Amino acid sequence: MAHNRTAPNHAGQDHAGQNRTGPALEAMDVSGRLSRLQARLSELGCSGLLVTKLVNIEYLTGFTGSAGLLLVASDEALLLTDGRYRDQSATEVAKARSPVRIEIARAVAQLDVLDAAARGLGKLGLEADAVTWGAMRRLSAKLSGNPELVPVRHAVEALRAVKDPGELARIERAADLADVALAQVKELLATSPTERELALALEVEMRGRGADGISFETIVASGPNSALPHGRPTERRIEPGDLVVVDFGAEVGGYRSDMTRTLCVGEPATEELRNVLEAVLGAQRAGVRALRAGVSGGEVDAVCRSFLEQAGLADAFTHGTGHGVGLEIHEAPSLGAGSADILEEGSVVTVEPGAYLMSRGGARIEDTLVVTAAGARPLTKSTKDSTC
Repeated sequence: MAHNRTAPNHAGQDHAGQNRTGPALEAMDVSGRLSRLQARLSELGCSGLLVTKLVNIEYLTGFTGSAGLLLVASDEALLLTDGRYRDQSATEVAKARSPVRIEIARAVAQLDVLDAAARGLGKLGLEADAVTWGAMRRLSAKLSGNPELVPVRHAVEALRAVKDPGELARIERAADLADVALAQVKELLATSPTERELALALEVEMRGRGADGISFETIVASGPNSALPHGRPTERRIEPGDLVVVDFGAEVGGYRSDMTRTLCVGEPATEELRNVLEAVLGAQRAGVRALRAGVSGGEVDAVCRSFLEQAGLADAFTHGTGHGVGLEIHEAPSLGAGSADILEEGSVVTVEPGAYLMSRGGARIEDTLVVTAAGARPLTKSTKDSTC
């Protein structure tokens, strides 16, 4: 479980796979992504798709700037950005070997360029979850060819759900860095650090070992704060007997890891908290065993939820079991109650059941895993033994 995606920071990684944290990483197949999307345009009900979500533009072209539009038609793709990114866009697209034409124009002139490129498109798809009402109205007024604007959902996200070997290598490197960081920092718990101090130590350790950044704002929540699934680190000191929920991850080459461990200095302070921790560990193991290609995210969620219900903690499990991980910390597929998303071989997902008792404490345990035909391969490998 995590907060939203932070801004891209790929200082330690280029698209060729060079990385300061270790051996070169396998190259990603960026060049083939546009053709896979183009092959789906008819199925999506459009003759062209305007991609406006920046992370989707990055996935399709390698361009990581903060402003851009990507028009994908059946026979070509046009990347529009402004003068700030003239050199960066050319460099990143060339490194990614993405077959895209780049046009540089001021923001006020970009719609004119888009208008010229979109003529002849009978139906222009818009990313329904990324385009505002105002932007849709401006497009409708500007496009002189009067294409029919049609909503398209999750077209690029569906491609992103299955990772190629280069993407898996980056996520696994990020997970390795997080594993090592936690092993190095756990000993601080014996000194009664504050939640903020432990969170900062984790982040410094990951960056110092070569991470390009952190996956999201690190969560450290102890004692009664551990009953807050997204508790932010405070000045509260961690004491013996506290359950300490630590949710964090590293970023390598734009790709993220996600892991939660619930730790304790000595034994949990009460039998109730000990039972919560044991039940969450059992639910997480059951959820991992349920993973395999072909099952739905809702089925995995149901396994974890049933386990906690049998432990008398049905009302204490207040969020979904997991989510996809990649360029974003939360992406497809969803492993929530009733999710119909079918897990595919090569998807990267989390399994993270939790139970939270208001004002008393809570626990969550999470791994990031690659879905396989027969089950799943864990990318996060830190021990789940809570005792420190």
